[in-house]
Order: sequence, then C-alpha cells, then structure tokens
Amino acid sequence: MKARIAVLGGDGIGPEVTAEAVRVLQAVAARHGHEFEFVEALIGGAAIDSSGSPLPPRTIDACRSSAAVLLGAVGGPQWSDPSARVRPEQGLLELRRVLGVFANLRPVRTQAELLDASPLRPEVIAGVDIMVVRELTGGIYFGRKSRTAHEAEDVCSYTTAEIERVTRVAARLAMGRRRRITSVDKANVLETSRLWRSVVERVLTTEFPAVQFEHMLVDAAAMHLLRRPTDFDVLLTENMFGDILTDEASMLAGSMGLLPSASLGDTSVGLYEPIHGSAPDIAGRGIANPFGTILSAALLLRHSLGLESEAAAVERAVADALTAGVRTADVCQRGTASVGSRAAGDAVIERLLAR
Repeated sequence: MKARIAVLGGDGIGPEVTAEAVRVLQAVAARHGHEFEFVEALIGGAAIDSSGSPLPPRTIDACRSSAAVLLGAVGGPQWSDPSARVRPEQGLLELRRVLGVFANLRPVRTQAELLDASPLRPEVIAGVDIMVVRELTGGIYFGRKSRTAHEAEDVCSYTTAEIERVTRVAARLAMGRRRRITSVDKANVLETSRLWRSVVERVLTTEFPAVQFEHMLVDAAAMHLLRRPTDFDVLLTENMFGDILTDEASMLAGSMGLLPSASLGDTSVGLYEPIHGSAPDIAGRGIANPFGTILSAALLLRHSLGLESEAAAVERAVADALTAGVRTADVCQRGTASVGSRAAGDAVIERLLAR
C-alpha cells in the first residue's frame, strides 16, 4: 500500500512523541512492504509564531491531500493569554471542522503490569476495557460566543442529525464488542441533553435492537468511572462531557501518556492524536511517554488505511514492551529506572520487527 500521512507535531512534547510514532510507522512499512510518505506541517503555537495563524492554509492543504493526519499536541504558556485574539487551540478546533471529523474514539484499557501506576486500587481497575465515543464538532465548544466587560456567553447547541450520526458510530463499535452503550448526558437540567437522550434512544431502538443501552447523568458517570469502571463497554457522550470524562478515565490506565484517540468522519481521512496536552514543563528533555501517540498510529492504520493486522501488531508490540518493564517516567514506580522517549520507541520497533 502507498499512503501519504500528514504529521503535525505542534507544540511542547508534540514533535517528540510524533517522531516516535513516525518511526514505528516506518518500521511497519518496512516489515509489511508498504510505502508511507510523511508530510510535516505546522499547527498551534508553532504555526502562530511562523505565520500568525494557528492553522495556515499550507497545513490545511497537506491534511486534505493525505490519507490520514497524525497530530502531537498544541498550546503552551507563551500563548496562554485567554484574552488573545489568536490561540493555538483554535487551530485544532478548525482542523476538526475542516476534516469533518465528528466522532472521537478514545479507548481506555488497563494492563496487568501497570495496575500499580493508577491511583485506584488494582482490584477496581483490573480488566477495564472502555471505548469512549465523544461527539467532536458540536456543543458548547462550537456554539456562539460573546463577551463584554461584565458578561460572557457560550451557547451549547446540537441538532438531531449531529446526534444521530455519532450514535451510529458508537452502535457499530458496540456491535463488535459487548453490545452495551452507556449514553451520558445532563437531561435533568439541559435541553440539549433532553434532545440527546431522545435521539439516542430512537436510533438505538429502531436501528440497533441488538445493542443494550442505558442513560446516565454525567455527574453519576464521573463517579461510576472510578467506582465500577469494568461495567462500562461503550460510553457515548457529547463534546464537553467527553473531554472531561476521558481525562478522568486516563487515570484508570495510569497515565494520560498511554491513551490514544481517533477522530473520524464520513470519509476515511481521520485525525489521530494522543489525549494528552503539550506538557511544556518536560518539552525538549526526551522523557515524554510516546506510547499514546504510537497507539494513535495503530488506530490510523486500522481506521484510515484498513490495515487491521498491522494495527494489531503495533498494539501487541506496545503491550509487550510494557510487560517487559519498559517504563517512561510518568508510569514508573518511585526508585525504579525509567527510559526516554527514544528508548521507548526502540522497544516497540524491536518487537515489531521480531515478529
């Protein structure tokens, strides 16, 4: 297979972790006879400094002409003024809109060898396997915004069509798993959540009768993610709730550095990125955890390139590296040795090529 992949390193540790994911993809190509072309472009703060725009036209063109987009992270203290007219996060939001990616998939799994990395008791988190499906282009992040000296407004809005399409994505995923969906909303307070609940129920009842589902208020979901996380299979929710809940769920796995994500739309061109931020405090030190980005590259292989066996091989290689004790600082027990980003990438590549 020949494929062009846009690589947007972004800010902070973004370029460091995407570099390791690219090396893994290069190893996959060499091992399986594929040809991957990587095109680098700017986004976020780095793009603002270079061109004044957080998403320059050249970056948009590179993404639109590629089979998939691999992203690191955006943002940092030098661009953190909330009153600034141009901010790094605007580039990420606009990229999602441009690519039409409306369903954000965030798998959360625990691994036996890393149960001690979580602040929760091992018996609570052992066996966790959750797929969070977050609606990505609607809700309060994309609604009308206004601000005066004494008042501000962020409008949360959803359409029936937006809820229908993300529900279908979640249902198709559930059909390949345990056929259970927990739809998270705040229907006791919000009109958008009441619409969400009614549309989700209609779609699942009429189109996916084999899928069991329940509705859960977001505050209860936040509690039960920590109290009984193994009960969840597919968790479906709107944009802001999904953003918050998946950061919380990262503590089940032990670190945000371990978790990947895939943002998908109606075409095969997807956006793949770890769920963590730019971590400017450790940028440039070579110690960032690249596993979440490498696992995002596995999702890229699966969802945009249709290379299921190659994706599974990358996931096994990461799991085997962790089983063998390869630990970056964020998942290392006190007093034990950690490895840097490059060594973690080497460990994955070594296992990939040995198969």
